[in-house]
Amino acid sequence: MNSTSGQSVDPRLLAALSARDASTRLQAALAAGTHADPALLGALVDRCAVESDFFVRDMLTWALTRLPAELTVPRLRAELESDGGQARSQALHTLSKIGDPTVWPSITSALLRDPDDDVARSAWRAAVVLVPDAECEALATELATQFARGDRDVRRSLSRALTSLGEVIAPVLHRATTSADPEVRAHALATEQLLRDPDAAFDLDIDAAKRVAALDGAPC
Repeated sequence: MNSTSGQSVDPRLLAALSARDASTRLQAALAAGTHADPALLGALVDRCAVESDFFVRDMLTWALTRLPAELTVPRLRAELESDGGQARSQALHTLSKIGDPTVWPSITSALLRDPDDDVARSAWRAAVVLVPDAECEALATELATQFARGDRDVRRSLSRALTSLGEVIAPVLHRATTSADPEVRAHALATEQLLRDPDAAFDLDIDAAKRVAALDGAPC
């Protein structure tokens, strides 16, 4: 693991970040964020790419957000080109937490359509946080290309991302509800319901939407 700015890093902390025990790694990530040493940037980013424990990954993200954005943002943007899906996903997640609007051009169509569902979901969440107001409609149109993708959790993630954009998505949803693909129609109808009622139960909504699509004569 590399350090930043040529500063030395406590080797015991580096060892703890990659310890076998998840609780040890969690404590190390907490210590890294508490002390917010820029020399840990490389080590924290590298660990994000391979960390298996959700809670440790979340703490690593927090630790990164504690470092100066002018250091973390370029390093994380570089991770978006990584061959590793987790590296891309965690970089997107962390960038969404930092919230630097200059990152928006890096949220590409390729990331929004990434074949790795975890990467795509992270890209959707980052996009709706970072998108400029003038780009919201175009983003909604891009996200709509992913209707009917993946399992129920993936579809719910897409719907939540879309509805966070607000009423600007209404025309996009209307077009999708007339799709020849009944799965796309169902997903769009479920998203419309979430737009009207953010507390709606998505699982029930998607089933109801499929019935509506069938009754309305959607091709099978």
